[in-house]
Amino acid sequence: MSAATQNVTQNTIIETIAADMDAVNAVIRRRLHSEVSLVNQIAEYIISAGGKRIRPVLVLLVANAYSYRGTAHHELAAVVEFIHTATLLHDDVVDESSLRRGRATANALFGNAASVLVGDFLYSRSFQMMVGLNNMRVMQILSDATNVIAEGEVLQLLNMHDPDVNQERYLQVIRSKTAKLFEAAAELGALVAGADDTQIAAAGEYGRSLGTAFQLIDDVLDYAGDASEIGKNVGDDLREGKPTLPLIYLMENGTPAQRELVRSCIENGDEQHFDAILAAITSSGALDYTREQAVIAARRASDAIADLPDSVHKQSLLQLAHFSVHRNH
Repeated sequence: MSAATQNVTQNTIIETIAADMDAVNAVIRRRLHSEVSLVNQIAEYIISAGGKRIRPVLVLLVANAYSYRGTAHHELAAVVEFIHTATLLHDDVVDESSLRRGRATANALFGNAASVLVGDFLYSRSFQMMVGLNNMRVMQILSDATNVIAEGEVLQLLNMHDPDVNQERYLQVIRSKTAKLFEAAAELGALVAGADDTQIAAAGEYGRSLGTAFQLIDDVLDYAGDASEIGKNVGDDLREGKPTLPLIYLMENGTPAQRELVRSCIENGDEQHFDAILAAITSSGALDYTREQAVIAARRASDAIADLPDSVHKQSLLQLAHFSVHRNH
């Protein structure tokens, strides 16, 4: 999918919920405010960087697909975005990242301590907002999600520089660290619209599978992407010693020499051999395999919402599943 086609797809999806997104952005601006200027400065910096806003979009699309007509989904979408933003602030500190969404990371500009503390502010602000909705099921979904995400972060830390991580261990990290918030966002959209438990579970499956597909394509783009398009440095995963699926596949299916090279690079976080690793990943079929797994996950997402009544919002959800695997950023 060309960049122009991807932008059209994104814009088409956003157009179906344009008024809702405007309302969500207004909530975000209002709720970001703090009496502490540095909190405002860093929070504004990270939020204004934009991004695809997939998680709040999920809340809005699912709620609309179930014909919701209230305004609570705006608050929930903002909560989900705050939780996601908090994880980004913390992730970039842990990963020592210097570039995100094409700009310097907050930790690179403001320092690690300030980034971690503002991440804490966003987490606590999101819980204030949850409580304001006075819905115990909302609290349960979001508190469970934030706990699982934290576990996923620790699991990923344990996997760093470990060349013996297998596919199941890695997919567990994806399910916890990335897919869980997608799942929660979709569940919240269904819940706020009054969907029953079966429908909420189906929405959750859609979100979980969509999040898995997104992360697997991110893994591909870290080796085959363009830094100017993906908004971060290509090869970051290798530099950080992260055994993502392309490397794991190569470890399991490559030649002895390739496996030894991968093992050394993961153990040492060695990006000096990036070109050799990329050549091996490409020739071994590791990138194709990872894309195939993303396509399977995206298909699972689409299947999960097969029983949704047809609407422009359902079509947007199906488009989103397609976009998740046919993108270059």
